[in-house]
Amino acid sequence: MGKAIKIGLFGFGVVGQGLYDILEKSSGINAEVVKIAVKHKDKPRSLPKDYFTFEAQEVLLNKDIDLIVELIDDTDAAYNIIKSALQNGKNVVSANKKVLAEHFEEFIQLQLETGKSILYEASVCGGIPIIRTIEEYYISELLYSVKGIFNGSSNYILSKMQKEDISYEVALKQAQDLGFAESNPKLDVEGFDAKYKLVILAAHSFGLYIHPEEVFHYGISGISKFDIQYAKEKKLKIKLISSVFKNSENSISMYVIPEFVDKYSNLYLVEDEFNGVTVEGAFSDKQFFSGKGAGGHPTGSAVLSDIAANTYNYKYEYHKTQKELQYNYSSESVLRVYIRYGGDFNLESFFEQLLERYQNTTIQYVVGEIKLNRLNQLLSEFKTEIGFVCSLGDK
Repeated sequence: MGKAIKIGLFGFGVVGQGLYDILEKSSGINAEVVKIAVKHKDKPRSLPKDYFTFEAQEVLLNKDIDLIVELIDDTDAAYNIIKSALQNGKNVVSANKKVLAEHFEEFIQLQLETGKSILYEASVCGGIPIIRTIEEYYISELLYSVKGIFNGSSNYILSKMQKEDISYEVALKQAQDLGFAESNPKLDVEGFDAKYKLVILAAHSFGLYIHPEEVFHYGISGISKFDIQYAKEKKLKIKLISSVFKNSENSISMYVIPEFVDKYSNLYLVEDEFNGVTVEGAFSDKQFFSGKGAGGHPTGSAVLSDIAANTYNYKYEYHKTQKELQYNYSSESVLRVYIRYGGDFNLESFFEQLLERYQNTTIQYVVGEIKLNRLNQLLSEFKTEIGFVCSLGDK
């Protein structure tokens, strides 16, 4: 059994309560939550009042607390909590993918300066231990790509639409009712959440530090029953896919976009709130990982894993960043895409090659090959005319 640790917990929402439940029922881990910092004073809670505080400093400056576990939604507050915790000599566990992705290099430097660590397995793909797997199993292997379904909320919505022939709006409401999607679902359905996770995995997989704003993302909110039917007719499914891959010897591309997936892909059978990740290496070929990506207990179990690792003084080593080969980020990779659109404008000029065109009195779409930066330009210039975009994979 590892060393005994006392935990200061920030946040007691779905994931925070899930973690507390799991920690209470787990054996073999010598960890105790001693204080919980929360925001709302009048919210009913399942634990006695003396567990809670409304002052962050009461937790951050508590000399008895060894580990800060940050599980809140406020990104600015989360950033300050993580930074202050490290500076005050405490290790950190976080599930906040947005904060981590936006401040990745700064947090790595803080770890080096303070000798403390941040662990964040729960920030990417819920219950799948993908970060530690890449850190440890692929420590010396040249990776070709990391690709998968990183957002359980969007996958649930797409699964419902395709299995039950319901609209996007109905499927979204079901996801919200089950707690898989927030009342404001933009982060999930527009691809932001998946993009933050991709940025984190890209750093561990390729040693590439890219700010989220540089990464192309396109979500599922524009999807229609026509798009679903198009996929069914071709025996395909639509999944929101995150992908980072080598273009050439020293070039990497990455993006988040809906993709038509065929039955030969491991991701084809990943349904509902589950996530799936395929890692392709030079020697190990393709390996596939799957697990729940949404919900308090799956994410709580990943946080618990980080807490357990902390009792043994585990730290990420960021092996890929130490390699001599440093990759450049490219936005010129070529994708095959399906674009459903309206209006009359010069769509063809954006494509490298048009492969298919369809038009009737109500629907028109094209399929063709387009560079990622040109696709981004097209969406910026003709946002209202573009109905839905879906990739057929990189060229």
